[in-house]
Order: sequence, then structure tokens, then C-alpha cells
Amino acid sequence: MRILVAIPNEFRCLKERFLPPDVIEELKKLGEVIFNPLNRPYTTEELRDALVDVDVLFSGWSTVDIDAEVISKANRLKVIASATGSVTHIKDEVFNKGIIVLSGNDVFAESVAEATICYMMNSLRENKYFIVRDGFFWRTDERRPRKGLMDRTVGLVGFGMIAKHVLKMLQPFRVKIKVCSQYAHEDELARYGAVKASLDEIFESCDIISIHEGLNPGTYHMIDKKLLQKMKDGALLVNTARGSIIDENALIEELSTGRIDAALDVFETEPPIENSPLRNMDNVTIYPHIAGPTLDRYKYVSLALIHDIARWQNGETELNSQITLSYSKNMTCGGFKVIENGKEKIVVGT
Repeated sequence: MRILVAIPNEFRCLKERFLPPDVIEELKKLGEVIFNPLNRPYTTEELRDALVDVDVLFSGWSTVDIDAEVISKANRLKVIASATGSVTHIKDEVFNKGIIVLSGNDVFAESVAEATICYMMNSLRENKYFIVRDGFFWRTDERRPRKGLMDRTVGLVGFGMIAKHVLKMLQPFRVKIKVCSQYAHEDELARYGAVKASLDEIFESCDIISIHEGLNPGTYHMIDKKLLQKMKDGALLVNTARGSIIDENALIEELSTGRIDAALDVFETEPPIENSPLRNMDNVTIYPHIAGPTLDRYKYVSLALIHDIARWQNGETELNSQITLSYSKNMTCGGFKVIENGKEKIVVGT
């Protein structure tokens, strides 16, 4: 078996993060490994030509869109293992040709879920006001309304891999969980003690609301002014998905009342513009799009992909990392057009 690694040498540290020496040794156990020798990504034409007589393509964030042109000379290609979360850069014709697509989505999702729980607890406990550093006093303001996560009602918007990991991680906190998603089935939710709910019910009844949808034309600004106004006083909104799922102007308007709180890792424009009110609101904690993965998890993405390649090589058909064409359609889009206030706008989903 011949495996082409498209991740370039010495490019944004991607290779050393995803493929440290011990991981490369595991990959070499599967067959002949050919590395991109360049210090930049392959062009479309270069990748097309490199795929001749290759069985497995190991790709990453730097890889060009994999479309009909790229696979036009791929006479033996059976598996694409993408060290990314979303695979919207892998086009329909690849799936339709029967090529198996693997993704690091599950490992990434687990890391984002961990951050989501962290953001919930940091915001509820108001930890940013109690960090002891030079120039700060001990217990600066005991009057702040610190809260805990236990016994709260939590609403999850979306039911992809991240939301499922969040569900698992919430179990020790005895929370009541409501999930809004057309893909959430009552029997699966019941295993976690969760129930299915409408978007309106989640915003009306939950103490904490966490967003886990992919960004696409159907979810753009799905969290609008009407929903935000339904939130309970003192409720917390957490977004580790994509900024444009929430109408940011409507969110700023609602936050300015001081009625609700937010923990935001993503924004419509990143970083938020210099004069954005979000930067200075006491009831908002902002993070610079760092929910996941943490650097120590990159190698585990590759190891999960390598494990599934080995299982496929042994004739197994149930692959943990496999992404179907239908599932890929719900992932965050790279970019799309919307009409806003009568003007065309390009929404970037990365």
C-alpha cells in the first residue's frame, strides 16, 4: 500500500504537530509512505499528478480542495484521511466515486467539548474577577453573583460530535439537558438523561445555552433577536461553534441590557473589530477562537486516522472516523453568499 502525505514540510508547524516521529513510525507500519517534499502545499496540478498509483491520501488544513480534477489521475485511491474537522473541502465527486473519507472530527470535537465545559464553569463562577496576580487584591469583589454548574438546566443547539461529547461530560453535574436538533432521536438522548426540545423552549427555559451547529446557509443568524430576548435573566450563552450562527448585533443589543451573560470563542469578524462593545462588557468573556484542539491533541487526530486506515486494510467496514456525504453537508461551509439589508454579503465559515 502506498500512502501520500500531502502535509508539507516546515509549513506552519503542521507536520511536526500532526506527524511527530512516533506517529510517522506508526504510519510507516501500514505501507510505503511518500511525503510532500515542498515547504508549501501542493497546487491542484501537483497533487493530481502525485496521486498516481497512491492508495491512501493523508491530507490536512493546508491541502487544496479535493475535487474531480485532483482525483482525475488517482487510479488506485481508496481512502482520504483528512487531519481536519470539517471535510467540506472534499467535494461530492470524491464520495460518489466510492472513495472512503476519514476525518479527525471526533478527536477535535472532544477537545472543543472540553473547552465548552471550561467556558461554562469559568463564566458561572466569574473566575476572571478572582484571579490573583500582581496588582490585584485577594478576593477583589465578593459581591459578584458566582454560580455553579450543578443542577442547572442546559440547552444544546445542535447534535453533532461536539454536542455528544458535551452531553457525556455534563453527566457528573446532575444537570437537566435539552437538545434542539432534527438529528437528535429520543432514544439516544434518553441514554444521557436528555430530552428533545424546540429552539424556543431552550431559549425560554435553560440557564445555560451552548451552540454546536455547523455554519451553513440554513444556520446563518439562526440565533436572532427574538430568541435572545426569550432568555431568562442571568442565563449564559456559550458559543464555540461559528460566530455567524448568532446575529452579533442583536447579541450586543441584548447583552448591553446586562440581563444575560455570554462566553464567546467565535465571532462574525475575527478578531472582533477594535471598537466592538463585546471587548469591554463585564458580562461577556471572550476567547480568541481557541476552543480546540489543544496542541497536545494533534497527534491523536493522526493516530485515530492511522488506526482506521489499518482497520480498512484488514477488511473492516465499520470505521470510527468515516464521514459520509450526507454528514459532510451539515458541516461548516468554507463560504457562502447571503443577502443582508438588500446587499450581498460573503459569509466565511472557517
